[in-house]
Amino acid sequence: MPRTADPARKTALLDSVVDYLVDHGLATLSMRPLAKELGQSTRVLTHHFADKADLLAATLTRLDERQREWLARLPGADGEMGMGEVVRATWEYHLTPEHLPLTRLVHEIEGLAAGDRLGGATSRLLADRVEFVAGWFRDRGVPAGAATDYATLLNAAFAGLQIDMLNTGDRERTTAAAHRLADLADGWVAAHAGAREGA
Repeated sequence: MPRTADPARKTALLDSVVDYLVDHGLATLSMRPLAKELGQSTRVLTHHFADKADLLAATLTRLDERQREWLARLPGADGEMGMGEVVRATWEYHLTPEHLPLTRLVHEIEGLAAGDRLGGATSRLLADRVEFVAGWFRDRGVPAGAATDYATLLNAAFAGLQIDMLNTGDRERTTAAAHRLADLADGWVAAHAGAREGA
């Protein structure tokens, strides 16, 4: 059973795990080869993670943290940047040669979760993602209930477009659709701004 550990050390370990999974994928993942590749003992991994499902859930959380850290650094991330700009910037970020392997990894882990092969370990994270994006909508004046609805729609459509691009390789078509999605996000925000002005 994992014990309480230094958060900075655990984060560094997770970043190393991410790099390993990007290179090796999930199909043959087991704790012993992973520990050997990282130059650690299996005991070090079990100190931090209860089992492989716990490790994968923590890895997905770390990937999500990286994206949130990047989003927080965007100019105007505090609400001045339009939601459409956020969607377009995030789309391009995920599909750069540097970040595309991580995008593949996220969807591979999510596929395992959808097949109930991770024991529901990622369900909280996915709910947190909705709340995170809903916060962006609320920062731009959208009421809480609508913000949650829009965040759910946006996350699902964005993920679907990413999977479409990964499966087909058609970057032009999926990027055009992502830009349409960005326009929709701007429209959702604008509709509530117009309602406030008309009130």
